[in-house]
Amino acid sequence: MSRMSDWLASGLMISDGAWGTQLQVRGLAVGTNPDTWNLTHPKQVEEVARAYADAGSQVILTNTFRASAVAMPEASAADLDAINRAGVAISKKGAVGRALVFASIGPTGKILMSGDITPQQVLSGFEAQAKSLAAAGADALLIETMSDIEEARLAVEAAKQSGLPVIASFAFDTGKNKDRTMMGATPEAVAAAMVEAGADAVGANCGVGVESSIAICERLHAACSLPIWMKPNAGLPKMEGTAILYETSADYFASHFAALRDAGASFVGSCCGSTPDFIRALVAARRTVA
Repeated sequence: MSRMSDWLASGLMISDGAWGTQLQVRGLAVGTNPDTWNLTHPKQVEEVARAYADAGSQVILTNTFRASAVAMPEASAADLDAINRAGVAISKKGAVGRALVFASIGPTGKILMSGDITPQQVLSGFEAQAKSLAAAGADALLIETMSDIEEARLAVEAAKQSGLPVIASFAFDTGKNKDRTMMGATPEAVAAAMVEAGADAVGANCGVGVESSIAICERLHAACSLPIWMKPNAGLPKMEGTAILYETSADYFASHFAALRDAGASFVGSCCGSTPDFIRALVAARRTVA
């Protein structure tokens, strides 16, 4: 039995919620790269991980979304290694053995087809990040918020070299029905490509909210036999002055738990704008609909 199958043997797992907005509550300035806080504010980062473990998360991510050479060109290789290793160590400390730690790998922020960066540069950046995260003891690697299938292929190729299970998650937020990535990829195209790339699970995160995520989940599940990772936003953000607000409540979000489960989700959590209250509500919903 694979590690992924072993983890899911008891059924659907609850992951965690937002990191960036939770760090902003703790003083992170809007527009500041959160990943650097692994070295400068480890206590506050640990508070986020511990809060999700306390809320009932069975999977906790790491504060390493942008910690690759392409996404953080200003950082040295040594600094990136330190940020990634610290990110895993902090989440493991906050989890205190109560949750698995899946290390976060985000997109480069570059567009391959524009020619601004080469596939080899992308691959090398992801390889270095995956190596650091694996060496620090992550249980799995989560490639998340992807929009470009080719970039995701390179990320999966790099991550698979670690020997850890790899999840590839995309953001679906464009098109008439909000069912395509920014680069136009459909759930069916994503599923087929990630199966071919060797991912151990596929899914969707961020996007436009929990309501739209149900149909995305159904289509991913129908298109492949991989476990499905679902972590939608707490609705669409709204600006109030300089503040970014998410109006979806934890109870409303969790009211969609049964629909996500029935749509084929293997992991359910929440993304931007959510809090530990969302996880508590999901845990309660799972108990109610079991």
